[in-house]
Amino acid sequence: MLNSQANDYYRSYFGAYFADYLKDKKRQDAKLNCIMIIFIISVLLISIGLSKPIFAKSDNIDVKLADTGQEIYIQKNFEENIKNKYAGSYVSFPHKGVAHIKKIKYINSKPIKINIVELNTKVNPYLKIKPQTASDKLNSKRTVRKIAQNNQALIAINGGFFKPATGVPLGALMIDGEVLTGPIYNRVGIAIYEDDNNISFKMDNINFDITAYSINNTLKIDNINQPRMLSTYTLMYTSAWGEYSPPPPKNGYNMQIRDGSVIKISANPIKIEENDIVIQSSKEKISKIGKDKKIKVDIKLQEDLQGATHIIGAGPYLVKDSEIFVDYKEQKLQAISGKNPRSAIGYNNKGSFFIVTIDGREKASVGMTLYELAKLMKNIGCDYAMNFDGGSSSAMYVKGRIVNNAVNTEGIPVSNALIVNEINLNEMQISSVKQLKQL
Repeated sequence: MLNSQANDYYRSYFGAYFADYLKDKKRQDAKLNCIMIIFIISVLLISIGLSKPIFAKSDNIDVKLADTGQEIYIQKNFEENIKNKYAGSYVSFPHKGVAHIKKIKYINSKPIKINIVELNTKVNPYLKIKPQTASDKLNSKRTVRKIAQNNQALIAINGGFFKPATGVPLGALMIDGEVLTGPIYNRVGIAIYEDDNNISFKMDNINFDITAYSINNTLKIDNINQPRMLSTYTLMYTSAWGEYSPPPPKNGYNMQIRDGSVIKISANPIKIEENDIVIQSSKEKISKIGKDKKIKVDIKLQEDLQGATHIIGAGPYLVKDSEIFVDYKEQKLQAISGKNPRSAIGYNNKGSFFIVTIDGREKASVGMTLYELAKLMKNIGCDYAMNFDGGSSSAMYVKGRIVNNAVNTEGIPVSNALIVNEINLNEMQISSVKQLKQL
């Protein structure tokens, strides 16, 4: 306790209340206990805070999530599994959650050069997979490298079939929910679903239900933005097709619709403005529905594919329900059944997605048949797999370069590709912060 001189000193500087407090030991002990309790609680709270992911500001004031130990462990585990799985092959890891494998396989003593990209969306949930056209018009072509670079892609492979003269895709194509082209011969396609950071896939034979409605009539539309296969077909064209619609068949009409209203009916090609629709059919059908003046067009996906963000079709199937399944006759693809350069994709229920090219038509690599390709896709782990356009179209792009032995080192210009890029984490996190502030 303080002596009387010290007591007088503190009274003069701090007042009588503080001096009395210093004389009272019980009050001092109680205060000290409170201070110790507050100190211990503060230490615990700081420890808990440090155990959580740390956010740090970069030079451009974006917010970035630091890698945790768990993320590093998952990536290392992914790399070890890939190295063990493809032992004896050249393996590299060009990006988080992405492996590139180069290998040579022998069938009947003949060499075959194979490029495989295996990526895992559970290891890196920010990977995005989508089809991409050569330009905003369907009647155009570019090399896979050019399509990839124009869209900041990490990985790319040539996509579905197309008409060589014009570049128009021959088969189903939907990007970001917009149906660009319809299916041919009910061929197989892959539907890609995007739900926040989750990506999933479904492979099936593709079918769209397209119908035009007026107040008194309905008209079934057989396809969208596809070349005419039968004179009796009713077709629909959008501005993605090109500047003008094709000429109608003999004794047929084009009907131009803008904002739900019939603008023009003609036996000649019609210039298609942005957001216009041109329906092409027989004179009788167009005249019947066109007299109502107001027309609505409805496009529905088959029930099991509804909710998909993207769809790209090609064919045939290679693996279905974890079993080899090659239906090239049903999909009218007998012409491509021999040994050829190949492109293919597949996936499994463990989050792995596979992109494959096979070199062919050369002494160093003779190519594969569809059945040989199907066996390869199953062996590397695909539960589902399908063939893409092959031959001289086959080209695989990995972070700046074509890695397979494509025609002319670049591959020929193609209509569309399947690309892989990564969602911008900074934009996602800033968007999330803004949403939290709004709440």
